[in-house]
Amino acid sequence: MKSKITVYHISMIAFAIVINLVGGQIALMLKLPIYLDSMGTIFIAAVYGPFYGAMPSILSGLILGMTSDIYALYYAPVGILLGMLVGIVWKKKKDNLAWAFLSALFVTIPTSLISACITAYLFGGITSSGSTFIVQLLAKTPLGLTLSCFIVQLFTDYLDRIISILLISSLLHKLPQSFIYKIKRQAD
Repeated sequence: MKSKITVYHISMIAFAIVINLVGGQIALMLKLPIYLDSMGTIFIAAVYGPFYGAMPSILSGLILGMTSDIYALYYAPVGILLGMLVGIVWKKKKDNLAWAFLSALFVTIPTSLISACITAYLFGGITSSGSTFIVQLLAKTPLGLTLSCFIVQLFTDYLDRIISILLISSLLHKLPQSFIYKIKRQAD
């Protein structure tokens, strides 16, 4: 793929941002312990690779941070890393369930570590997520705030990543190969 960003790239990234925003708002309104705000990022990373995979998270974080969820802006580095890692992992994709679970684990551990540090040090463990309640309960144990954030983040992120990877994988598998080829070719 060429390094030049085309109108088609921008359109697909805008579509991914909408997916991220809608998923994130659903999780936020329902106070779910998962986030659902990275499906668009995973889609773009799967189709276009790591460089483009980072873009939806940056822009989603900016939009949400300025409109409805100030916390989203601070987690943009997590989304950037997620997009890059998914883009790398997707190149070695296998059509089996084990790949999805291992890939989700591979991308979850580093992103959860960064996310836990942001949650603990910037926000004292309190964010807009439904998992905040669990963090606050665990923080009162000998684990402390940072480790509590990491444990909760690891479980919630892993569940979120598995769901997102399986959904995007299923979507890409169901779409006609000619359509996927066209998406990739139009961007070149």
